[in-house]
Amino acid sequence: MHLTLFKSPGLLIVVIIFSSSIAKAQLMKENDGLTAKEESIVTIAAFTANGNQKNLSNSLYEGLNAGLTISEIKEVMVQLYAYAGFPRSLNALNTFMTVLRDRKQYGINDAPGKAPSPLPMHKTKLELGTEVQTKLVGAPVKGEVFEFSPAIDQFLKEHLFWDIFGRDNLDFKTREIATISALACVGGVENQLRSHFNVGMYNGLTKGQLNHLVSIIQKKVGQKEGDEANAVLQKILNPGGAITNTTEKKYTGTTEMAEAIFPKGEKITNNHFSGNAWLETLVADDNIYHTQVGNVTFEPGARTNWHFHPGGQILLAIGGTGYYQEKGSDKKILRKGDVVKCPPNVAHWHGASADKEFIQIAITPPDKGSTVWLEPVSDKDYNSILKTP
Repeated sequence: MHLTLFKSPGLLIVVIIFSSSIAKAQLMKENDGLTAKEESIVTIAAFTANGNQKNLSNSLYEGLNAGLTISEIKEVMVQLYAYAGFPRSLNALNTFMTVLRDRKQYGINDAPGKAPSPLPMHKTKLELGTEVQTKLVGAPVKGEVFEFSPAIDQFLKEHLFWDIFGRDNLDFKTREIATISALACVGGVENQLRSHFNVGMYNGLTKGQLNHLVSIIQKKVGQKEGDEANAVLQKILNPGGAITNTTEKKYTGTTEMAEAIFPKGEKITNNHFSGNAWLETLVADDNIYHTQVGNVTFEPGARTNWHFHPGGQILLAIGGTGYYQEKGSDKKILRKGDVVKCPPNVAHWHGASADKEFIQIAITPPDKGSTVWLEPVSDKDYNSILKTP
């Protein structure tokens, strides 16, 4: 059972205005990341497309907790049969049904959301689908493949663009987030992925949001798939330029190289953490060394509960930016290279900063007793004034 249940788109007049505030606003817009709901759509679409039901289940919990409705998630899965096939969509829908049943057993009744409006039929489906396709892309779509196979052109317009994209319970921007995420995980569809990156931008996705999307694929779905999608995206954003690595946990308007040294490990599913964290056990306790060593990765904003160790603990900061605080003391900021000695039996917490992930090595001697877990860290404590170590 997933304890994340409880965590918590004439005359041409061009006006150029030289204004620092407008330029700043435009820069901020280009650097905006995806919302929490949109982040969840990325992983839901990706795991629907690649068939990873276990990770899809986790993403569904996160998406529902982030505020996605049942209708929105179902619509993503239904749309993706056109890109990943009926079997993958049907499997995803079955997984979604299981998640909803599990949540209902815990008293969680998720919002049903908006049902699509009935599709008007004042013209033929081919005419209506052509209108939707032209509106989505910004111009009539033609090509040799459609001349070679008029049937595929008809099916695309009548079914994909009218029967699916014509439904109004998801907007075009959201549908492109789902489509791009799925195509990034299908493989061998670079031309289609390139096309949908451009369609996404036409329908309101900013450069920053697309970089963020790619970084989510890299970090949460697969490095190979994310890197390949990033290569396609950077050719569009920086034609003729170098490819920028966008790997990061949460896009914040800057791109950062991944700092991981050890494997990320498995997602922690107990209730001793707020937000998402991952653990890779490097050294397990045994009769010779009596030491536990683990690599812990916190997403931005994630942290432990208050807790203490009877035998103390040593933390080595190896990536990102984090926080550490002992009961009754000021919060400290941790950066790569910092070392913290957590005294025995002293309550403390540690985790990531609000806008950067944090990676640490935790060295714990368990021979004097196991970790004692206490209450979650309040927002007041988490947001308290920083002190350098």
